Amino acid sequence: MIDRTEAPVLVLGSASIHVARFVRGLCAAGRSVVLATHGELPLGPLPGLREQVVLDLSVTSWSAVRRIRALTRQWSPSVIHAHQVNSVAWHAVRAARGAVPVVLTLWGSDVLTLPSRSPLHRWMVRSALQGAAAWTADARVLLDAAAQIAGPCESIRREWIPIGIDVPPPGSQTRERRLLSCRLHKPLYRIDAILRAFASLPASRADWVLEVAASGEQTPALQQLAAELGVAERVEFSGMLGAAALWRAYRRSAVFVSVPETDGTSVSLLEAMAAGCLPMLSDLPANREWVETGRNGLLVADPAHLGAALEQAIEWSESGRWVREGRPINEALVTEKALFPHNIEQFVALYDELTEHSA
Repeated sequence: MIDRTEAPVLVLGSASIHVARFVRGLCAAGRSVVLATHGELPLGPLPGLREQVVLDLSVTSWSAVRRIRALTRQWSPSVIHAHQVNSVAWHAVRAARGAVPVVLTLWGSDVLTLPSRSPLHRWMVRSALQGAAAWTADARVLLDAAAQIAGPCESIRREWIPIGIDVPPPGSQTRERRLLSCRLHKPLYRIDAILRAFASLPASRADWVLEVAASGEQTPALQQLAAELGVAERVEFSGMLGAAALWRAYRRSAVFVSVPETDGTSVSLLEAMAAGCLPMLSDLPANREWVETGRNGLLVADPAHLGAALEQAIEWSESGRWVREGRPINEALVTEKALFPHNIEQFVALYDELTEHSA
């Protein structure tokens, strides 16, 4: 039941599916929300969504602070929650002026790569971090990176809260000799390296299939590469999958492969773990928070070794040891820490604590 007298949360962010999902989660948890996004974000009617506006939240916007302050005067939000420590967060803390607690959720590239673009970008990120009441991230490495950028800020709350997965739908499926990649087709995600590794598997693995879901700017080039490598007949480019189709893809695949250059905790990793896939990942700090190589997945530091790691993953999945030992660990991890409804409860508790502290 939505309390119409309750002070809403003012959510600021880009017009992304992640922001949309977060707002839906808050509303489902009974919180009221005012949403301002940089671009149109179709949400449909939500019981707790009291107003939705489009703002220019770019770094060059002269109106952003003024319009955020207008929303603050109109709605008296309990908390301002900005997603990504970029210009969105920068505008948020300047508009709040310390009168309203500001929560910043770190997404990854905002604290890992954006500050290195220029001294101005680093100053903007540092200013936003220093002006917040709390930072949240789904990987502790991001909180550590933020602390290094911000400098001494002991009074700022730092909370590790995954943006987890929806409760998996019921269902079971016979595991097939399939590998799954479902990251976007962008250079960051190195889908080309996965194709080359798949093509390097020995002839004895010719009955294995690689499903390359999702799409992106590199899709035509990746399809061409699969043809050049001689594996086009065993690579399925299945495109952007809806939720039900994606769960079917996880549940029929023995191995999930994701090797981006940088990453936080990806939802696709959590979904793959919940579905019982053996995760094979790039050796990144955020991935190490979930997977210990040889215990509940495999981490690969060098893409040149990806082919050998794929062969190792296949042997492990076929041995039966994965089902007995690794898979239960991952299912328990997701259930305990990364179910979205529980994560939303963690955010709501943080809001309440900040509001009580600032009263």
